[in-house]
Amino acid sequence: MTLEFGKIISLMQSTLRNNNLVRATALKKLQTQEGGDPYKILIGTILSARTRDETTTNVIKMLFSKFKNPEELSRANLKEIKGLIQKIGFYNVKAARIKEVSKILVEKYNSKVPPNLEDLLSFPGVGRKTANCVLVYGFRKPAIPVDVHVHRISNRIGIVNTKKPEDTEIVLQKSIDRKYWIAVNETFVVFGQNICLPIKPKCNVCRLTKLCKYYENNN
Repeated sequence: MTLEFGKIISLMQSTLRNNNLVRATALKKLQTQEGGDPYKILIGTILSARTRDETTTNVIKMLFSKFKNPEELSRANLKEIKGLIQKIGFYNVKAARIKEVSKILVEKYNSKVPPNLEDLLSFPGVGRKTANCVLVYGFRKPAIPVDVHVHRISNRIGIVNTKKPEDTEIVLQKSIDRKYWIAVNETFVVFGQNICLPIKPKCNVCRLTKLCKYYENNN
């Protein structure tokens, strides 16, 4: 499967193009709009959990139009933060979290997001997916953020046979050439949102069927 991964990415992208479904995820849009600012990627990733991309994009825009850096957000009134992000899921928890993370950045890291996994994982509420997203979208470092889409599609195709996203990340790191790591999250997420759906995947338009274990076992 290692040798075929470039082909897998290419077939996913061509499937999206053929169906006019080429999109940018909320984090990719944020990376483009903010020049890959690691701080905004970190906060944006925390906010994006269990929230639709469109909602995340709009909320992030409102938040950063008011608070532009860790210093400003760390001093912000919690009630005001909640008001700005109330359209996203679990906004009460996330409001407190992004304020706390901003405070830690100011006090411990001179307001700069650390560019390594170990330090990122030390922040409250930051797991491996969030930390890896910061590395990929904020620092353009090779990493594989595994969300529900990456986990589901990797198992369906047969690249991995895992139960937990953490295990999927480990297997993907061993199986995929590092030159493809940065492309995994963006490509798989858009593909999972539009083609390889959790229920009733659109196998009829997918160009990966000849490589896909799920298709082989269900057709």
